Amino acid sequence: MALYNFKKITVVPSAKDFIDLTLSKTQRKTPTVIHKHYQIHRIRHFYMRKVKYTQQNYHDRLTQILTDFPKLDDIHPFYADLMNVLYDKDHYKLALGQINIAKNLIDNVAKDYVRLMKYGDSLYRCKQLKRAALGRMCTIIKRQKQSLEYLEQVRQHLSRLPTIDPNTRTLLLCGYPNVGKSSFINKVTRADVEVQPYAFTTKSLFVGHMDYKYLRWQVVDTPGILDHPLEDRNTIEMQAITALAHLRAAVLYVMDVSEQCGHSLEEQVELFRNIKPLFANKPLIIVANKCDVKRIAELPEESQKIFENFEAEGFSVIETSTLTEEGVIQVKTEACDRLLAHRVDTKMKGNKVNEVLNRLHLAMPTKRDNKERLPFIPEGVVARKKRMEVDTPKRKLERDIELEMGDDYVLDLQKYWDLMNSSEKYDKIPEIWEGHNILDYIDPDIMRVQRKVLEKEMTDLGLDMTNKDDAHYVRRSRSATRKRKRDESETPKSVARSRSCSRTPRDVSGLRDEKMVKKVKTMAKKAQKKMNRLGRKGESDRHIFDLKPKHLLAGKRKSGKTQRR
Repeated sequence: MALYNFKKITVVPSAKDFIDLTLSKTQRKTPTVIHKHYQIHRIRHFYMRKVKYTQQNYHDRLTQILTDFPKLDDIHPFYADLMNVLYDKDHYKLALGQINIAKNLIDNVAKDYVRLMKYGDSLYRCKQLKRAALGRMCTIIKRQKQSLEYLEQVRQHLSRLPTIDPNTRTLLLCGYPNVGKSSFINKVTRADVEVQPYAFTTKSLFVGHMDYKYLRWQVVDTPGILDHPLEDRNTIEMQAITALAHLRAAVLYVMDVSEQCGHSLEEQVELFRNIKPLFANKPLIIVANKCDVKRIAELPEESQKIFENFEAEGFSVIETSTLTEEGVIQVKTEACDRLLAHRVDTKMKGNKVNEVLNRLHLAMPTKRDNKERLPFIPEGVVARKKRMEVDTPKRKLERDIELEMGDDYVLDLQKYWDLMNSSEKYDKIPEIWEGHNILDYIDPDIMRVQRKVLEKEMTDLGLDMTNKDDAHYVRRSRSATRKRKRDESETPKSVARSRSCSRTPRDVSGLRDEKMVKKVKTMAKKAQKKMNRLGRKGESDRHIFDLKPKHLLAGKRKSGKTQRR
């Protein structure tokens, strides 16, 4: 769990909306009419109540804002530094301080005017004191316009920040822009970070999650860092520096071996030396990316020596390619294992371990004989383990075949049909009509026989019937067999309109006479009655939420037109 949930901060209204909401609520929730027979103490109480209610409303809303926004001194240093980089710590504290002062001023104004109202000797004086009190409160809020707008912008930006837990198992990607950090996080997690062939595509921190050894891990993708002094770094780069400084993570320093990122290997090494103090007490792996373009072995000797020096210093160098996925899983596995070992070592050095170890006792059973008993692993488990190996060649998917063949690809799903006789996969599916196979009623040789008979008759009459494959009677003969034989028409029952004999309607098929049809319809109606009684209004039914909205149809009327009511 993250230490702070920024998504639950309530919306900060603008100064105008703040005043409108509070005054309209005061008008709705407090009495509005003073009758003639009211004594002066009751009139005083009437206006005191309005002033106190307005003050309480302002107080609650401003307190909610102050409570919801995180205190920079109370949250994790990572979030405190990140907020300082993004929003400027001084500006943020000043805005919250202004809101706190406004809350205290409103409380004091209300207290002073309630005290004055105790001595109000007429309705007019009490009313003027109430107007003055509410007016001063609204003026105080109006003066906080800029602070409220700034806090609303901060709230919107905070709600869009990724939820990063600073204490959990974390892999942190860093390096120059366009070296393949976002492509790596897309491969090892289900994150979908934008990847483009230009620098600074990633402008903020992105988080993806993955599982390794039944544990949940978070992978943080940082924006690219350029090699210049800390004072010259902009907001985008400072987010990466903040993450490196405060997150207890395994650092993956990504380098572009092919130099397609626009920065030479020497520049990338110089950046590594520059930010090396931030890697202290963190497991570090150097990821030599884009090995599909150029490998370390293909580099000049000076460049190869750079990586040899890294290995001599104790840093492991792994060649990867996010395009072909070569080495990606190896980097993930090694980084996770090294971070787990590092976390265990850190805990072993602490004082808590001794307390826990004193309460643990590890029982070691003595051997009963010297016979070696190997563990029994079922064949199914061994087979599954082999299938889970990453290096084994993957089964070709239809998508892969489509990419290989390009425009020549034709989707063929029949090859996946699971039939007892695999040779039947491409057999023609029979055409069924009214439960009968049409092919059973068609003689495939009938057209050939008819043609022979016709040609024989024509030859007897003295015509030459050789080479007549394109003749008119050959082409027309196909459609003639497909014609459906028309049923004999019924005798027309009326002179005005006669109809062809068609299929019996479904609601009367199988019924003897009109009496039985009537009886069946009555039974169907009775059976439907219970279903109609159980009918309820569902999600798809049209729904009018409020036939008479309270704010339009209730309350006192003022001078002017009342058509809208």
